Amino acid sequence: MSALLFKNGFASDNHSGIHPQILKSLTHVNISHTASYGVDPLSESLNAQLADLFGDDTEGFFVFNGTAANTLSLKTLLNTWNSALVADMSHLNVDECGAPEAIAGIKLIPVKTNSEGKLTVEALKKHMIRFGDQHFSQVGCLSITQPTELGTVYSIHEMQELRDFAKKYHLKLHMDGARLPNATEFLQINFKELRKSFPMDALSFGGTKNGLMGAELVLFWEDIYKRNFRYIRKQTMQLPSKTRFLATQFLTWLENDLYKDIAQHSHKMAVQLKQSLDNFSEVKVLYPVQSNAVFICFPKPWTNALKKSRFFYIWDPDLWSARLMTSFDTTQKDIEDFCKTIKTLSHSQKEVAP
Repeated sequence: MSALLFKNGFASDNHSGIHPQILKSLTHVNISHTASYGVDPLSESLNAQLADLFGDDTEGFFVFNGTAANTLSLKTLLNTWNSALVADMSHLNVDECGAPEAIAGIKLIPVKTNSEGKLTVEALKKHMIRFGDQHFSQVGCLSITQPTELGTVYSIHEMQELRDFAKKYHLKLHMDGARLPNATEFLQINFKELRKSFPMDALSFGGTKNGLMGAELVLFWEDIYKRNFRYIRKQTMQLPSKTRFLATQFLTWLENDLYKDIAQHSHKMAVQLKQSLDNFSEVKVLYPVQSNAVFICFPKPWTNALKKSRFFYIWDPDLWSARLMTSFDTTQKDIEDFCKTIKTLSHSQKEVAP
């Protein structure tokens, strides 16, 4: 049945299954009884691991999805009269169905990004106005996505510039790290070095896009945020019960550098996909391939045939561009089959050309 229902594609790393090692870990902890709500031994071990990776005082809190991680991070950091600066194409602004406004009660200020989907100091400066004006929502936070929605990665220097900007205006820092290991592997830095460049107050640390099942974390370092988040999480119905099943997934992912292996593989596949697509004059790769995303423009009539080969989504209907995502289980065959279809379409198009 699974052979008929499921097929690898390039639509999203959300579409992939659970990494075999992580799936195996769920079976290993599916025995007997233990405490719930994050006070089980595995959750305690995970926090020790997080402190080792991200620095002392790190504490992680499970939530069910990335929307909750992002939205509740902002709710914890800000008051309702605050606003947050976010990229115009960010998940927070485009794909959270207004949750930051409805649940966190804060205003988002979408900021135009550069050609690589990144926030810049110059673009952010324009929004630093009307300080102390009781009629105007006060900017209180800067949120960045690393890697960006275009799959590009902020360099260490770029993160430092944003850090210094935020410090100048006393802004809290949030990072949407749904695919964070892809960024750290591309930059060849560890999580502590990342925090030194961009000392976020809250981090949405994603698991689902990296081979885990329904497992997301929010990381804090300041005691006041840790304390307040406990109540915010419960009120917003995001407190999981059987947390050993979430903890074991993250422990398996983080221990023995499995998270690095997954990031390296998905990036390697994305680079190979990009290189294969470069062989076709009708296909244009739009942005640098620095994580596990490849964005392309291609002839619109090819869409249905290509989607049948390996499913994907159209990113921009005006440009007719597509986002192709690789994951831990992307194979050479996925790339070869997809490009074989392009080759067939390309030959057909040339044969009917006048």
